[in-house]
Amino acid sequence: MTSASRASRRIGRANWSALLGIAVTIVLLWWTLRDVSLRDVWDHIRDVRPLLLLVTVVLATATFPLRAIRWRYLLRLEGEALPLAPLWHAAAIGFMANNVLPARAGEVARAYAVRQLTAVRFTTALGSIVIERVLDGITLVVLLLVGAWAGGFSAQTTVGGVTIGTVARGAGVLFGALLVVALLVVRWPELALGVAERFLKWALPSRWTRRLLGYLEGLVSGLEGLRTPGSLATVLVWSFAVWVTMAASFWTGFMAFGIDVPWSAALLCQAIIAFGVAIPSSPGFFGPFEALVRVTLGLYGVPPEQAVSLAVGYHLATFLPITVLGMWSLTRTRLQLGQLRRSGELPDEPADGAPAA
Repeated sequence: MTSASRASRRIGRANWSALLGIAVTIVLLWWTLRDVSLRDVWDHIRDVRPLLLLVTVVLATATFPLRAIRWRYLLRLEGEALPLAPLWHAAAIGFMANNVLPARAGEVARAYAVRQLTAVRFTTALGSIVIERVLDGITLVVLLLVGAWAGGFSAQTTVGGVTIGTVARGAGVLFGALLVVALLVVRWPELALGVAERFLKWALPSRWTRRLLGYLEGLVSGLEGLRTPGSLATVLVWSFAVWVTMAASFWTGFMAFGIDVPWSAALLCQAIIAFGVAIPSSPGFFGPFEALVRVTLGLYGVPPEQAVSLAVGYHLATFLPITVLGMWSLTRTRLQLGQLRRSGELPDEPADGAPAA
């Protein structure tokens, strides 16, 4: 297969993924808005408390530098921590890309950006991001259970047709198993790579085996932050810092929009949203976000118009700052949005002479 035909197939897959995401967004936005008065929604938004909304935006935006700090403990170069500035720029670029590019391209874009700004391999950065997501999942399961317990909900309480217990068990098993695998790999990396090499040699031609082994070596080096119990504990502490801060932004957002619910609603709401936006959607998760806020707040008896006003107002208000900051980092680091769109197709080599941010 020629490079042109491979590129054409990649573009075709990306287009189908984008179309599926747009279709999901349209359906969920229709479902969310089907029986609400848009005038009432607008009236609730106009009555928002500006100071509390500002606090909400500051707290939500603060989670991104917290993520960059956590990433510094995970992503290492020959055992040494990287400077915070390029990690911040790469993180901002990645989360901005999630807001403006389809198919959650921000995760790959973040790995690509940090590769361009440091000497870290692309797959090493990608491996550290995968571990971030695993730790996020474990943290969110804990906070989901706390929110459900404090809110007086049983495991059989249904949110969007799925019980809270099912969400917690499924996510707990998935992310727990992934963490165990990652800890085993980081404890015995030579053994893991040896097993992978034998399997790949049996299953694939030698040229593919060499290439995939190179990728796997990079991914394994991205697990460096899990090597000791102390480093794992540190990363978990920062994970809770990220998500408790995000929950605080939801809590102040509820108050800003005059929604009277207990503090535990913030924990429950953010966990349901974080797991729910994993489904395909348009950039920025518009559609799934609004639908999940509506069904979660419905558990507390919040009227649909008020829940939708919070969903729309909170989403737009917190969407803009990181998008602007990411665009600024993009220009600051001399990268281009077109490069981010193609980042998943680039070879796994650090950029020579990459500028330090």
